[in-house]
Order: sequence, then C-alpha cells, then structure tokens
Amino acid sequence: MKYISTFKITAVCTLVLTIILGSNLQAQEKKIVFEPSEVNMALNANATLKAKLVAADGTVLPDTVRFFSRARRGLQLDLGDELNSLIIKSLAPGEFMITAMSIGDDPVRMNIPVNVAYPPVTAVSFANMPDNYYSDTSFPLEFVVTDASGAIRENVDVTVSSSDTKVASVNMFNEIKLHKNGKATLTAKAEDVSVNLRIDVKNNPTDVIALSNNYEDKTIRTGDVVHFEAEAQTSRGSKVEDAPITYSFIATPDDDLGQGASAMIEQDGRFVANVPGKYTVLARSGNNVAEHSFRVTYRNVQRPVEVLGRGIVPDVKTSDLWVWEGVDGRDYAVTGTWGARGEAFFWDVTDPSNIHTIDTVQVDARTVNDVKVSEDGRIAVITREGASNRKNGIIILDVTDPSNVKILSEYTEGLTGGVHNSFIYKDHVYAVNNGRKYDIINIEDPTNPHTVGVFELDTPGHSIHDVWIQDGIAYSSNWSDGIVAVDIGSNTSADMPGAGGSPENPVQLGSYKYPSGWNHAAFPFKSKSTGDFYVAAGDEAFPYGLNFDGPNRAAGWVHFIKFDGWDKPSEVARYQVPEAGSHNYWIEDDVLYAAFYNGGLRVVDLSGELMGDLYQQGREIAMFLPSDKNAAIPNATFTWGPQPYKGMIFMSDWGSGIWCIKLGETNTDGTN
Repeated sequence: MKYISTFKITAVCTLVLTIILGSNLQAQEKKIVFEPSEVNMALNANATLKAKLVAADGTVLPDTVRFFSRARRGLQLDLGDELNSLIIKSLAPGEFMITAMSIGDDPVRMNIPVNVAYPPVTAVSFANMPDNYYSDTSFPLEFVVTDASGAIRENVDVTVSSSDTKVASVNMFNEIKLHKNGKATLTAKAEDVSVNLRIDVKNNPTDVIALSNNYEDKTIRTGDVVHFEAEAQTSRGSKVEDAPITYSFIATPDDDLGQGASAMIEQDGRFVANVPGKYTVLARSGNNVAEHSFRVTYRNVQRPVEVLGRGIVPDVKTSDLWVWEGVDGRDYAVTGTWGARGEAFFWDVTDPSNIHTIDTVQVDARTVNDVKVSEDGRIAVITREGASNRKNGIIILDVTDPSNVKILSEYTEGLTGGVHNSFIYKDHVYAVNNGRKYDIINIEDPTNPHTVGVFELDTPGHSIHDVWIQDGIAYSSNWSDGIVAVDIGSNTSADMPGAGGSPENPVQLGSYKYPSGWNHAAFPFKSKSTGDFYVAAGDEAFPYGLNFDGPNRAAGWVHFIKFDGWDKPSEVARYQVPEAGSHNYWIEDDVLYAAFYNGGLRVVDLSGELMGDLYQQGREIAMFLPSDKNAAIPNATFTWGPQPYKGMIFMSDWGSGIWCIKLGETNTDGTN
C-alpha cells in the first residue's frame, strides 16, 4: 500500500455546499428566522439577508448559521459584514432557493425563496410567417419577445386578436385559422407592448395532397423514424408554395391497456411509434386531406444477462472505474472510493469469475472520485477531493505493473479546490478544477507535469462537472450551461469540424443547454447505422435527498442532441427510467450502456435515427441491478458507471464494488 502523506479524516461541512442532505437534521424545538422574511429583488441588484437561530421560547441562540444554494447561475452569495448575514447579488431572473443551516448541536435547516423580477418587455414581433396566406388553412403563430435586458423571453404570454374574424381568427392557443379571401390586421400583445401585422388572404389553389414516405414496403418497428413528405398541388399537379400542411395520426394499438403516448409526429413529417399496432398518418392543407395506413411491429431487441463475476468492496463506497489491457496482455481495472480513506483499488479482471485486488494506492483525500488510464496502458491519473491540507489536485501513477503501482508525481498547482473528474488525451490531463473550469496539464514527462492551458466559461455563476474528449474536441458538462464543445487539437477524423484549437489555446465551438440545468455528463458519438452525429447529455439530480447509508433514489435522464454544424444543435430524443436517475454512461456501436443509480445498468439500442422517448419504444436491450448482502450498503443497487470491454460489460456500483456481466444471445431484428 502506497502513501504520499499522513492520512487524516477531517469533518468538513463544505463538502456538502451544493447538496444539503438528511431530513433528520431538523430539530423541531428550534427554528431559523430570516430578516427579511421574503426576498424580492430586481435583476443585477444586491440584497442583505440575515438569519438567527431561535429556541421554542423565543430566545436567540448563539449558533452560527451558514448559507448554501445550488442557484449559482442565478445568485451570487457573499458573506455579510455581520455575523449570520449574507449579501445576495441577482445574476438572472427567476425564483431561486437559499438554504440556511445552523452549525452546532442538533443542527436546523430551513429554506427561503428568492424572487428576482424579470425586466419589462420592450418588443414583440411575429416570426416565421409565410409569404402567402391561403383560405381554409391554419397554422400556429410564432413570436419573438425581447425584454429590457436584451434577453429573448420564452415565458411571456402573448395574446393575439384579429381585426376581421370572418377573414382570420385566432384561438386561445395562438393558432390562426384563415377562413376566406380578404384583408385583416393581427395584433400581438406581450405585457404592455404590442405589434400589428397586415395580412392578405388569397383563395386556396390546393386541390390535392400528395403524400409519400421513406418506408414503403418495409417493416416498421417501434422506434423506427418514418419520414413523411406531403405536397400541396393544384388540379394540374403544380406545387402550391407556402401552403401550410399539418400532420396528425390515428392509432389503434395491438393491446387494450389504455396506452398513453402511442406515437408522436413532428410537423416536418417525422413519425415514430412507441407501441405496436395499426397507424394512419394524415396530412391536411385546408379542406384537402391525404392519408397513409401501415402496421408497426414490436422492436424485439431484448437479450438476457449473464453475471460473470464481481469484486465486492465491503467497507467503503465505490466511485468510478476504468478497465484496460495491460502492457503484459492481461486485463485490469481501477476503481476509486467515495467519502472514505482516499484509496484507489487495482484489480486483475483477466478471469471475470475471479476478480481480485492486486494493489491499493492510498492518498491524502476523502474521495478518489475519478480514475483514468492512458491509451497505452502505462499511466493512470486519480483525482482527489477533501485532502486534509486542502491541497487536492491529481496523482499521476505508473501502472505498467498494476500489482506494483508507483506514484510518479502529485500535482496540485492551482488545483487546491478539488478535482472531481479528469480525462487523459495525448499526453495531457484535462482536470475539472473546483467545479469552475478545466485545467490542461502536460504530462509528457509524468514526473514533471505543468499546466499549459485552461478553459472556463464567462457566464454568470458558471460551473462544470465533467469533460470527455474525442478526436481533439473536448465536450464538457456544465450544469445550467449544458454541454460545451471546445477544440483542443481536432484532427481530420473528427465527426465535426474544428477551429484550430490546441491545449495551449482551447477554442469554443458550440453548446447546448436545456431547462432543468442538470447536465452532468456528455458523450459524443457518430451513429454507426445512419452517420448522424449526436452528443448524449446526461442528467444528475437528487430531489429526494441522498442517504449516505442507502438506499437512495435519483432523477434525470439522457438527452440526445443532434448537431448539424456547431451552431445548429437540436434535442431529438431522450432515454429515461421511471423512478430512477442517470449517472455515467458509455456509447459504443449504436448501444448505450447507462448507469441509472437505483435503476441499475440499462443497455439501450441506439440504432437508426433517434426521435422521441427511447424507453417507451422498447429499445431497452437489457437491465441489471447489482446488489450484494456483504456490500458496504447491503442489498441496495446504486450503479455508478459502466464500460463495455472485449464483449463484456464492467460496472462500478456505489454500494457494492465492481461487477462484470455479458449479454446473451438474441433474436433481434437488427437495425433500421
């Protein structure tokens, strides 16, 4: 066992700054009183919040009160001049939450909402309106609303009226119906701002709808995306430009279980079914309708699971893992540990039925969260959090002999805030630094590492959790800022074009964020079956709290973002597991291997074009719930991360250790 400094467990409250855990902390006989009792702020303003701990009889107790918030993007928190006071700066509009917790015996925790007002609307305009307006047609109206800060607002109600409802009328959903030829003025109003649009409705020349699709005479399975194309034509077969066409469908599922969402269709003609049955797609323009009926069969991709082996860790919780082929040709794995003694375990996994530890490296830390091994199998990097001297950083290891691991160097320069995740790429380590940025560290000489670059967002309250690199492009996971792609030395084999970046000069390419702000992991991949380029963006959330002794329940899912150029990302599909939440995952050969915490490991078919809810479509190939009575948390699944390797699937489980499984044979229909 190796040591780089004397190990000491330290109770540090700041380890839980962003997640305050355990509802049993609240002592009912005491409470926290806030002054003011509610916080309402303007954007880019400051406010002072005070708190005091009060006993049941009204006596103010001397306990220190600390403040926490996950709203780093919306609020900036600074200590006030007085004890138990806080200065709040509003960075973004919306409703946020601040938690106050007393420090002392029987700690008390209470929340106070902070409401930051949105700036007033200054402009509203119609968007994506057609060049021609035809009678007997309808379509949804779109708007662009701007406020005084210059931000585009999507949370403002827009009401529309028509000067002549016999020519054009608008319903409560802002869908316009054009009744006959004539002129009318549409008025759109958002808050106290309005805009007028004069329209001229013409007689509709459409006589027929021509409807085609890309699946003629082919078997259609659940999850297969069918592209319908409808064209409005005159009686002579000429195309009617700008004639709005709406798509809908009629479903007759094969079962009588009262299906909810049996299918979905987009207004660009893309259709996907979630359950087997008969479907009819309809395309309508004015009083003209075309339809096409077809049958959808079950996807049939399920495969059995065989457990090949396990390595149970009975006394500490397990974090990440990495599996690799050693320079001697044998197979090895390394796993980290969470909230314990700062250990990394090295395993021989050559015979999965006999997974066993061969070495342990212990460092000054509470958590070794991430473990990575270089492509040549010679260098490993482990990350540190909770060091007793607050010098966290990374440890660089020589793993040419995994049974005798050697510490080559400890690197903490500028990394004292804690390194949660890292990635090794072309003799550089990309280390997530204090949840704010990633430092780029040259390890060509692993005994003498040095920082050569850094990437950090400039958005208010930004944060980062992870980074993954493929073809010289780094994909970071940035919570509320979503996934961010950065060129750090892209090559000609990259699925998307670069911009001349390097480790010394990282260049941002594109990004995508989504409303929940839970972006925790990112994995880029090119579909083997279609050639489409996606980035899978995974969530992490604990809305029910986190019990260190388990069992637990998480939330969140995997978002699939399709990129057609860095400036054109669109979310096209998702995979979610009811009553469970995603963590780490891996994608290989059109298959997703996803750790869903209490939902275990999920193996998912990603073949073909992706659209809609992949879980409902029956794309799940297999699932596995690791648990063991002798584990650190007995009989409680909480799967951390998977890795496909040589036809097997290895995974780490927070409560039990390392596992190896294999998928059995299947009668799958193949890809679409």
